[in-house]
Amino acid sequence: MAVPLSGCGPASTAQPASGAPGGAAESPEQSPKEKLLAAVPDGSEGTFQFSSNDGTTAISGSIDPESKAYQIGTSGEESGITIKMSFLTVGDQTWAKVKLSGDRAVLAALPKFPNRWMHLDPAKMTGDDAVPQLDGADQGNVGPLVENATSVEDKGDGKYAGIIDLTAGEAAKVLEADQMKALGAAATQVPFTAQVTGDKLTAFTMQVPAAGKQKAFQYVATYGGFGTTPKLTAPTGSAAQEAPADLYEFLQG
Repeated sequence: MAVPLSGCGPASTAQPASGAPGGAAESPEQSPKEKLLAAVPDGSEGTFQFSSNDGTTAISGSIDPESKAYQIGTSGEESGITIKMSFLTVGDQTWAKVKLSGDRAVLAALPKFPNRWMHLDPAKMTGDDAVPQLDGADQGNVGPLVENATSVEDKGDGKYAGIIDLTAGEAAKVLEADQMKALGAAATQVPFTAQVTGDKLTAFTMQVPAAGKQKAFQYVATYGGFGTTPKLTAPTGSAAQEAPADLYEFLQG
């Protein structure tokens, strides 16, 4: 599934259909879809946390718009190895942490990294997808998905439910081509639920049905800690060092 950060950065961030910013007060004329879109984070909420998980890759982090800073962590498995990576960007400076665990035989052939923030030199980064880029506050890509909802129902108490057409607009980028082909017409009828707390989106779950060799799975995105999440600052002293050559090779390999 392609919903999680593509190259650790979403393809796009939808703005609320009504033109109201995320968390803006709703008007009586707004439809359920417009109200839900208006609750999607747009960067005006102060610091906050986010997460997304499609059952294969888990992503989490925090955003500090005022400081032009964000932290993104990813976790996934490959060849018997669990790879956990964290990236911290403050202004135009980026640091990374990498933790590898799992099969000892595989680990023996991989570099060992220190447990501290490693500062990255942009001049040594040649791959566009090697470091996450913050393309918008809606890191879970909920906006583009809801934009292509063919029905949205307000269930009360901040709960929403509806159907998303994954074959249209930005939502068409959610699934890989083979998944989309296997789903066929079912790709136009993908159910979702969402929770809005106060005036802010806090949870979104999309139920993708089984198709071909792909088992049914959930795509879950959460947002929280609005205004209470700690601000992000650049690591200093013994908490940081310059990145070794092995890290550049690992990130771009």
